[in-house]
Amino acid sequence: MASLMESYEQQYAVLTADITAKIGKLSNAHGVDKKSLVLDVERHIEEAQELLEQMELEVREVEAASRPRLRTRVDSYRAELGRLSQEFMKVRSPPFQDGFFGQDDLYGTGVSMNDEQKLRLLDNTERMERTGRNLSTGYRIILETEDIGSQVLQELSAQRETIQKSRSRLRETDAELGRSTRLLSGMVMRSMQHRFILFGVALVFLIVIIVAITLTVSKYT
Repeated sequence: MASLMESYEQQYAVLTADITAKIGKLSNAHGVDKKSLVLDVERHIEEAQELLEQMELEVREVEAASRPRLRTRVDSYRAELGRLSQEFMKVRSPPFQDGFFGQDDLYGTGVSMNDEQKLRLLDNTERMERTGRNLSTGYRIILETEDIGSQVLQELSAQRETIQKSRSRLRETDAELGRSTRLLSGMVMRSMQHRFILFGVALVFLIVIIVAITLTVSKYT
């Protein structure tokens, strides 16, 4: 599990380094070169987002003691990727420049746009970014909720197992008490039988003694 997380982090580091380098080249790129750089950066950002999702899934599987530390690292990676995405949007679409969508525009089409269209496009871009951040936040909340639910289920399962063990011990104790009660009852019955036997033997001896004394007295009278 740890080696897989480290592999994801290494891949993420390579992607973000490449994204940073290509964003630095975008400010001086034009036409087809700029289009190629933009497509590469967009692809790398998508790959980085997928890696972050894989990291979050892996964090859910680690032991509870290590989970907060790893989650903090993933959150820092996500914040870094968000910063790179914003920087990329600024470099890719600089506002209010004549070459925004002119001959040196992103796709080299030579189509020009007025300020109103530029503002509308930037507004739509910002909305998409906010929507993406909201989706990321919602996804993280869902993962945290699933973690909490999983922990609650584990605790309930442990408590259920404890209750079942306690019930089993109680049943065993009841069985032992039943056997002890039967044993004591048998001992009491045998003790009473022995007493009756001793009483009978003593009575017989007493009768024999009385008869012997009577015969002796009768013989000498």
